[in-house]
Amino acid sequence: MAKKRLYLIDATAFCYRAFYALSSLSTSFGQPTNAVYGFLNILNKILKEEKPEYLACCFDISRDTFRQKKFAAYKMQRPAMPDGLTSQIPLIKEIVRAYGIKILEKEGFEADDIIATLARQAKAENFSVTIVSSDKDILQLTAEDISVFNPTKENGFTYDVNKVKERFGVLPEFIPDIIALMGDDADNIPGVPGIGEKTAVELIKSAGSLKKLLSGIEELKQEKLKASLLANKDQIMLSQELAILDDKVELGLAIDDLKISSPDYTELARIFKYLEFRKFLKELPVSTLSSPQEQIKLSEFKAGQLKENPREAFFLADPAGNLVFSFDREFFQSAEPGPELKSILEDSRVKKIGHDLKKLKIILAGRGIKLAGLYFDTMIAGYLLNQSKASFDLADLALDYLGQTPVLEELNPAAALDLIIKLKPELEKLLQEKQLIKLFSEVEMPLVDVLAKMELAGIKIDLKALKELGSYLEKRLIKLIEDIYAASGTQFNINSTKQLREVLFEKLKLPVIKKGKTGPSTDEEVLNKLAKSHPLPQFLLEYRQLMKLKTTYVDALPELVDPRTGLIHASFNQTGTETGRLSSSNPNLQNLPIKTDIGAKIRQAVVAKDDQSLLLACDYSQIELRILAHISGDENMISAFCAGKDIHKATAALIYGISEAEVNDQMRDVAKRVNFGIVYGLSAFGLAKDLNIPSDQAQAFIDAYFARYPKVKEYIENSIKACEKDGFVMTILNRRRYIPEINNRNQAIRGFAQRQAVNTPIQGSASDLIKLAMIEIDKAIERDDFKSQMLIQIHDELVFNLKEKEAKDFCALVKDKMENVLKLRVPVLVSMKKGANWLEAE
Repeated sequence: MAKKRLYLIDATAFCYRAFYALSSLSTSFGQPTNAVYGFLNILNKILKEEKPEYLACCFDISRDTFRQKKFAAYKMQRPAMPDGLTSQIPLIKEIVRAYGIKILEKEGFEADDIIATLARQAKAENFSVTIVSSDKDILQLTAEDISVFNPTKENGFTYDVNKVKERFGVLPEFIPDIIALMGDDADNIPGVPGIGEKTAVELIKSAGSLKKLLSGIEELKQEKLKASLLANKDQIMLSQELAILDDKVELGLAIDDLKISSPDYTELARIFKYLEFRKFLKELPVSTLSSPQEQIKLSEFKAGQLKENPREAFFLADPAGNLVFSFDREFFQSAEPGPELKSILEDSRVKKIGHDLKKLKIILAGRGIKLAGLYFDTMIAGYLLNQSKASFDLADLALDYLGQTPVLEELNPAAALDLIIKLKPELEKLLQEKQLIKLFSEVEMPLVDVLAKMELAGIKIDLKALKELGSYLEKRLIKLIEDIYAASGTQFNINSTKQLREVLFEKLKLPVIKKGKTGPSTDEEVLNKLAKSHPLPQFLLEYRQLMKLKTTYVDALPELVDPRTGLIHASFNQTGTETGRLSSSNPNLQNLPIKTDIGAKIRQAVVAKDDQSLLLACDYSQIELRILAHISGDENMISAFCAGKDIHKATAALIYGISEAEVNDQMRDVAKRVNFGIVYGLSAFGLAKDLNIPSDQAQAFIDAYFARYPKVKEYIENSIKACEKDGFVMTILNRRRYIPEINNRNQAIRGFAQRQAVNTPIQGSASDLIKLAMIEIDKAIERDDFKSQMLIQIHDELVFNLKEKEAKDFCALVKDKMENVLKLRVPVLVSMKKGANWLEAE
């Protein structure tokens, strides 16, 4: 009969390892979670793959153990547990308990001693033991029926007695002897100066044990080694004592007490909800997660069922494209909406409530139905309440606002619609409480309709031009590959980071600028620095840029053309950024480079829809600086904009203390970089790097800037203070962005949060402004029956398909709405350009 197996996890060690190995993870309210997440991955790996019946998690309880009493400097070099980890340990213990797993810890002892005691005790009770640890000193416990599993190595690695002997050349019980000689930096065990692992292993193997080595020191032939051992004999004995694990800790329990009890899935769900661990939530048994679904009667909608149109209606399209909807708590479905339902859908007086109404509007447009009266979108409401969330799908909102954890795949359409019905009043109440209802109803909800129309309008692409550009890029890339091979003196896989490292740093001996987890970095910053001393990095930079443009746009755009319309229908995402800006996908228009020759040629391939049309590109001029002037109230900046001055020239004149007439191009460029850099939290170090000047000179520029624009400095300081106090910042229209990291003890994380606190009100207000303009332009298009269409929104630019016969009136309309929709303390200016394609309109 197979022996029962006990698993013992060195929990504290894995908590530390996960904390430092994973980048800064935290919840939307600022609770660090990287250690919890990493530890959970290891625990789940054990639970799923090994399916243990007996398991315990062993923790250190404090630094004050019997080893400190023997040697005060033991582990002294280790810093105190960081705050970010301290706050996670109780959460990890809550999770372990909820899994039905025993937690063991004892004052005066380390987790390793508890593991040693339990391993000895379990073996005596005829158990097999697997210790889960990555520490070297734990290997001394390896014996028949006791193995050590290290899950951090690729696919994990198990040490038995033979594997330990293979690795160290000695049996496991002699590991403390080796540590006694070589010491252990991690635990501050002194060992013998000058003796490393190789020498320590050879000495123990040769002598047979540390005891025999020390009793026979005089027989050693190497005088230097002999002297060193004699001089450090007491230290060696102390080091061995520190390294030996205590396997006789009084724990007062039997191994049977370590049997895993039934997990409390309700408690696990609660903790995972709190930590925003959707991945782990989804892995819990569905029956424990989903709230009992009401038995909702879903009827096929028939004509004549409604005596009069409802005031509001809830709608959802199911995965098959059927319409599921509810009037007055009655639930219906319809595969093909008839005239009566069509009239309700197109009636703007009936308030439409749903989740992702833009998607529903586009689906219905394909059936010849113009969905009107978009009133409340739970996805948009969830986004406005906390733009920092990773996801705004129905399951996430049900989790956050209803305390339910539905699995979307398990929800029938009626139950999903029922969630929307329950969410609406909860979200509406919170929007009111946080003074976001006006922004929601007057900006974000009308914008849903506008974006749907833009997606339906589509973009025309000159496929022939793209094909020619693709051929041109092929030739350029072939030539670049030849240049790369010539400059490197060898052929290699250019897309292999490993091979590129070997060429750059081993073959060519170029200096290592910075290192990542897997070796020297070859990122853009590194290649730009290396390009000053060798031609290869410059070729590599150009190769990467051209390859990215080719695959992302030149090759991909033709594949995105809808065969039914002959157009590309990009998606404009309203919930994709934390600042309120729109993002786009299929294709991502925001990332299309403007200043490169290939980027320009790609824009040239975006063309007007017909011979009677042009593309009209309308771009806000320096809008973020104008908003900075408005919200800071700085008199010098306001007067410069109001006087119609070139703001960069005006800033240069102030910084250098000269007249504007004396400002040359180089001075203007410095001022431009400072102007825009200040908005993004530019430091003296960053400016020095950007301009390739000394840091003290860069600091002088920044000091001069703040001396001339004192209220900008006040705005920056006040934004950071307000965010530290409230946990969020706001735009002109009260859009909120929560920045919990603003009070993080880690200076780098806190610094990044401070830059976000300064930039978000500016960038978010620019976003609010262009959204308002889009809404007003759309209203005018509908009202005056313009045939011109809004096609693209990218950064601070709007692109239209302009009917030439409407050009004068339509251009006047767009300019008026964009410049006057929101009154600032400074004039808002828009540059407008027309052309047969997007490039000519640049």
